[in-house]
Amino acid sequence: MLNLKRKIENRNILKNIENKDLLKRYLILTFSLFLYSLVYNVFFVQTDLIMGGSGGIAIILKDYLSPSTTIFIISIIAVIFTYFLLGKRAVINSIVGSLLFPLFVSLTENITFSIPKDDMMLVSICGATLIGIANGLSSKTGLSSGGLDTIVKTIAKKYQKSEGIIFLVINTIIVITGGYKFGWRIVLYALVIIYIISLVTDKVLLGISMNKTFFIVTSEIDSVKEYILNNLSRGVTILDAHGGFSQKKKKVIMVVIPTSEYFKVKEGILSIDSDAFITITDSYQVFGQDSHRNEQKGSDN
Repeated sequence: MLNLKRKIENRNILKNIENKDLLKRYLILTFSLFLYSLVYNVFFVQTDLIMGGSGGIAIILKDYLSPSTTIFIISIIAVIFTYFLLGKRAVINSIVGSLLFPLFVSLTENITFSIPKDDMMLVSICGATLIGIANGLSSKTGLSSGGLDTIVKTIAKKYQKSEGIIFLVINTIIVITGGYKFGWRIVLYALVIIYIISLVTDKVLLGISMNKTFFIVTSEIDSVKEYILNNLSRGVTILDAHGGFSQKKKKVIMVVIPTSEYFKVKEGILSIDSDAFITITDSYQVFGQDSHRNEQKGSDN
């Protein structure tokens, strides 16, 4: 009975999240799809540069069908595919993006700019960066942009497969096909394009890392803690741990600090204990109470 109640509560939480700021999210999705379509036509269709996804397929087939028509067909296939595998609710989430994307590609296909085709690497970098920004904005909405992405996510969800692996396989096929048609030099540009799109998408989605999280295992735990608390005015969290091999109990200090203080923290710890084990990760977002002098939320002891 308790498990059923929790399932209902979790379902309600998910429903509230899906409906939160819905109008604002759809407006951002609309803008991101328009930006994507404009950049796609100007930087990629006009230059025969290959990218992943339905846009890449449309460029390969553009001698036979307009890119907007190809993308529309793929989007309709994606909607039908999603309906039969995941049901009506999943289709509702993807229908707007599936219709808007080919529509915007059609509306922007006659817009032209003077692109320096003698410097295709510059075109690749600029185009991929702008596409990455558009991708990141649409991803932040939590709404589906339709197309081939929808098919991949549907397969991954239905069959519990990795989205990354499925994307890798499909994009590899698209890029090799594009290289066969437009020349193998295009493959090199495509690799740069796909990498930059992925990188910029993550940066827009997660933000630029302004903080670092330190996990510190040291025999001088009190001295390190006092150094951070008193000299850097940062709160710390003490975590209980034990060695996986030795099974010995240990204390781990966790502290989140601005990137600008990275050097002071690292060198200060090593000056106290040169044998300290330190793991440092990027922290893109930090939530919770202020940690200037207070203990951070967590498993404090």
